[in-house]
Amino acid sequence: MSLLCVGSVALDTLEGPFGRHEDVLGGAASFFSTAASFFAPVSLVAVVGADFPEAHVEFLAGRGIDTRGLARAAGRTFRWGGRYSDDLARRETIFTELGVFEVFDPTLPDGYRDAPFVFLANIDPDLQRRVLEQARAPRFVAADTMNFWIGGKREALLKTLARVDLLVINDEEARQLAEDSSLLVAATRIRAMGPRSVVIKRGDAGAVLYAGEEIFAVPGYPLENAVDPTGAGDAFAGGLMGTVARAGSADAETLRRAVVYGSVMGSLAVEGLGLDRLIRLRASEIEERFARFRELVRFA
Repeated sequence: MSLLCVGSVALDTLEGPFGRHEDVLGGAASFFSTAASFFAPVSLVAVVGADFPEAHVEFLAGRGIDTRGLARAAGRTFRWGGRYSDDLARRETIFTELGVFEVFDPTLPDGYRDAPFVFLANIDPDLQRRVLEQARAPRFVAADTMNFWIGGKREALLKTLARVDLLVINDEEARQLAEDSSLLVAATRIRAMGPRSVVIKRGDAGAVLYAGEEIFAVPGYPLENAVDPTGAGDAFAGGLMGTVARAGSADAETLRRAVVYGSVMGSLAVEGLGLDRLIRLRASEIEERFARFRELVRFA
């Protein structure tokens, strides 16, 4: 079934042990949509500037992503620059240039409004809610957020969370949102805010799903050659929601499988610079890594 994603499409400048690279295709919606496109049809809503390379639009469309909702506006594309430490464990933001993203007002094309599955990538919670007001009757809504919105627009975020089925968030953000250091307590408090389920990402330590009374943990995949972790979390969300959309269900078993596929896509994304690894990825490689994840957690 179809999956709608609303978020940012950007041009990144990346520095680290991999060197310096300018105007790399990035943004949460780019990573999410590319990862999810291996599992289900994806419709993308975002905005780019007049300077955005047409080749990037052609790539997204070539993945089968519906780009009718990718608007062009006069001005410059959203740009972000980051510098990684040699061990990739620490990241410093060098610059953020919002460009046309500063006035982003997401409008869903009519054909997008009936999407049964919706993912609200990390954008202003007021804009996330505006998207939900345009969607007719989504079956399952997932969202991401970050510490900037948790600290700066908490009330708006809480209004959005009241309409969300699943929140995907990292461990630091979960503790900040719930105002508690225990992830178990944090997950309980976040679900009381609205989402029935919470997935807490823990970087290379894996991810944990809290759904009802169930807790399901997935380890981080052991990698020999991590290159660039920039879009790992968004690729994780793409694999997760792509799996849910492909199944047409968000029941307990599907969510467990979705978290594993999310971990597969996140681990694959870090093996290349920007989207490079996902660009050259084959579907068979996804299933091979899924099988390896199964072996990682198998016990008698």
